[in-house]
Amino acid sequence: MLFSADAKSMYTNIDTNIGIQAIKDFITSNESLLPTDFPSLLFLQILEIVMKNNVFAFKNTTWLQLSGTAMGTPTACAYATISFGHHENSKILPRFSQYLLYYKRYIDDIFGIWLPPAANQDNTWLEFKNALNDWGNLEWIIENPTKKTIFLDLNIELLKSRITTSTFQKSLNLYLYIPPNSAHPPSCLKGLISGEVRRYWLQNSPQNFELILTKFLERLVDRGHKIQNLVPLFLDSAAALDNTMLNTQPVTTSKTLYIHWPFHPNCLKRGDIRNAFKTTLQPLLDYDKMTVAISRPQNIRDKLTKAQLLPSSNQTVQELINENKQSL
Repeated sequence: MLFSADAKSMYTNIDTNIGIQAIKDFITSNESLLPTDFPSLLFLQILEIVMKNNVFAFKNTTWLQLSGTAMGTPTACAYATISFGHHENSKILPRFSQYLLYYKRYIDDIFGIWLPPAANQDNTWLEFKNALNDWGNLEWIIENPTKKTIFLDLNIELLKSRITTSTFQKSLNLYLYIPPNSAHPPSCLKGLISGEVRRYWLQNSPQNFELILTKFLERLVDRGHKIQNLVPLFLDSAAALDNTMLNTQPVTTSKTLYIHWPFHPNCLKRGDIRNAFKTTLQPLLDYDKMTVAISRPQNIRDKLTKAQLLPSSNQTVQELINENKQSL
C-alpha cells in the first residue's frame, strides 16, 4: 500500500532546543564517519548562535525570532532535514522497518510503501503515525495507505505489481510563465520548455505525455507567446531528449573559460561576446572553449527583500539583539 505525509509548517514548528539536541546526537552517533579534524564543538556552537539569535526586519521594525528554524539562513534546509532525520533513524525506522518496504523523505514530504501486518493492522498503522508525530511540536498530515497517492509533483498508483506515475498539477495553479515582453534572457524560455518536456516525458505514459504537453503549449500561448515561436523550441527540446537517451558515449572534459554577463535586452548578445573573444583573447589564453553565463539583473524583489540586517555604526549586533529582546 502507498502512503504520503506532509509536515505542517515544518521550519517554524521545529522546537529549537529539540532540533539542536538532535544535531548533537546525530554527530555523536556518527562520529566514526566524520573526518578526524571536523570541528564538532565549534560547529554546534555556531549552530546554536544562528538558531537562537536570528534578527529580521519587517517594514521599519526589527525582531528577534524566539522559536522555530531561523528564517532566511542558508542552514535552514539542512538543519530541518538532519534534525528530524535523526529521529527517523533512531526511533521510527528501527521499530517499523519490517512494515516499510520503502520510505523516503524530501525535507517536509514523505513517501512510503506500507506492508500491513497479518494482525492488528489498524493499531500498527496508528502507532506508526504517533511515532512520526512524537517529536516536539512538529505535526505530520498522514494519508492512510491506499493504492494511489500524491508525492510532490507525481501521481503514483499501484496497479497489480507495477507502479505507474503521471504528473500532478494543482487545480489552482495559475501557470504564470515568463511573458514574451519580459526582460529575461531568451535562454530562460528555452530552458523552461526543455526542462518541462523532459520532466513530462519521464513522469508520464506516451498518451499522458501528449495531453500534458498540449496543455503546456496552450498555457504558454495564454501568457502571450506566439505559437510559431514556440513550436521550434518544442521541436529542439524533443530532439535534444532523443539525443540524450540515445547517446551513451562518455562526455569528454575540456578546459572552459566562463564569462559571467548580466542580461539586458539592449546590451551585448552572447554572439557578440563570443566573436570579441575569438578575435582578441582566444589566441592568447589556454582554453579549449568559452561559455557566456547569462544572469538576470536585479529586480524589484531584490530591492524589497533584504537578506541581512546591518546595525548602525555605533551599535554592535549583541546590542541590537538585546534591544529587540527588551521591546518584545
